[in-house]
Amino acid sequence: MTRIEHANITVPDLEAATAFLAVVAPDFVVRHEDRSSQGYRWRHVGNAQCYFALQEPQPGSEAAPALGRYAGVGVNHFGLEVSGLEAMMRRLDAEGYARSYPVQREPGRLRAYFYDRAGFEWELIEYSTDDPAQRYRYDS
Repeated sequence: MTRIEHANITVPDLEAATAFLAVVAPDFVVRHEDRSSQGYRWRHVGNAQCYFALQEPQPGSEAAPALGRYAGVGVNHFGLEVSGLEAMMRRLDAEGYARSYPVQREPGRLRAYFYDRAGFEWELIEYSTDDPAQRYRYDS
């Protein structure tokens, strides 16, 4: 079996990144945090199965040049399977998080896309079936 155990992301603001994850992944907790020998802070936020390793930029570093959405090399978005997506969308809207794409209501799943405060895009997916043929439909 293979699964993603963690993703390491450099974020401009640890607190803002942690606050977003608290909304979209309420079962996630701060597992550990510290300061590296290079001087930047880092934090692991997750549950018993997986986590995001969040770190601040190293002191004196510059932001990477912005690329167009889904253009060039880089991460396009992160996808999280969630429960209670309708209520989660209302909370994200109320807290001012921007939607990046219209809600996708499909047989077997509901998908919503939001940007966090750092501009990372997150796909939130709620499945209504355990049938893989319905969960992972690729209708064109």
